[in-house]
Amino acid sequence: MENKILTSPRTGDSCIHVKHKSGLDIYICEMKGFSSVEALFGTKYGSINTMFKTSEDKEYTTVPEGIAHFLEHKLFENEDCDVFELYAKTGASANAFTSFEKTCYLFSCSKNYQESLKILLDFVQKPYFTKASVDKEQGIIGQEIKMTNDNPDWRVFFNLLRSLYHNHPVKIDIAGTVESIAEIDAELLYKCYGTFYNLNNMVLAIAGNVSADEVLAICDEYLKPCEDKGLETVFPDEPDTIVRSEVREAQPVGTPIFNIGYKCVPCMGRERLRKSMAASLAVGIISDASSEMYQRLLNEGLINSSFGTEIFSGDGYFSVIFSGESSAPEKVRDAVAAEINRVKNEGFGEKEFQRNKKSMYGSLIRELNNVEAVANLMINSHMDGVGPYDAIEVLSEMTSADCLEFIRTELFDDKLAMSVVEGTV
Repeated sequence: MENKILTSPRTGDSCIHVKHKSGLDIYICEMKGFSSVEALFGTKYGSINTMFKTSEDKEYTTVPEGIAHFLEHKLFENEDCDVFELYAKTGASANAFTSFEKTCYLFSCSKNYQESLKILLDFVQKPYFTKASVDKEQGIIGQEIKMTNDNPDWRVFFNLLRSLYHNHPVKIDIAGTVESIAEIDAELLYKCYGTFYNLNNMVLAIAGNVSADEVLAICDEYLKPCEDKGLETVFPDEPDTIVRSEVREAQPVGTPIFNIGYKCVPCMGRERLRKSMAASLAVGIISDASSEMYQRLLNEGLINSSFGTEIFSGDGYFSVIFSGESSAPEKVRDAVAAEINRVKNEGFGEKEFQRNKKSMYGSLIRELNNVEAVANLMINSHMDGVGPYDAIEVLSEMTSADCLEFIRTELFDDKLAMSVVEGTV
């Protein structure tokens, strides 16, 4: 078992990283003076991982869309009882989620974290699937899918992704479709579980009022050693062009809602962290509430306080998204594109850059004093291939020239798409 203390040279904050003998990566942050505990047990397995193989397989396996999310639902039921009943006895609040790239099981509590941790490690390692339970879940998740299909915010987002990406599975709804989940059976669930829930592909992150020695003693007792199966995930080739520049859909909304997205070049690890920060700073300078463009659009009644931005990136995809409500979303799109092209030619002020940089730096520092944020930081950083304190270092070194370079080399009119959900007439 390898133990390493990771420390931020700028803040002095630290956490422990353990490569456990079972194969699991464990991150522990002892936060003295805090009363709560947050723990996440996650696998690098999300909705985009529909094609994979291990060293034991000759060919790649392709699975139905939505199976990672389906598996997350099923894991909460074991042979004896519902896992939530066990957590109710310890007083912990438990949950789980599946995103594009990971599935995490989590709990938060203010006491009895040891018992809650035992429950977490135990049930995630004990899959139990039967034909009857799978059939039942297909109906439940089918209803969930139909509900999200009626959600305008969900529709406008995925319509944008389908406009930006030709082949990458990021354009597929995390829950899949009613048709795709109908193909899921117990055998397929066990195959995906055995592939992705191998401890060598998983991470445990726990922060707050904990003892590292106690956490590791529980891990020694509950973790079952796994052989690394050499997991490989692949994605279809993705052109750098967009699919379409505009898509509109009618839904019962009062004011049209929009997502405007630029398709950028994907990257990995520290390079992605650096690009994400440059992108975030750049779009903040252009479009945050104090910017000239924001104030002008607000005064013209073209946007309201719902206007915002997101850097949306992961394995094989990277995009910059502007979203909000507007009676004339095409005018907002044209204004955003015009402002970006203006900045390409004229640059932006150092004062605005420094203000946004300091604001982002302050947010990163504040998160280090939040138990939930620290636990999420540790697990997300590991899955992204960077250290938990790398973001602070990368941001500290960032210059306005880095942000301007991102705008000039990544944001182009022919990589711009707009998705609108507007009211039915």
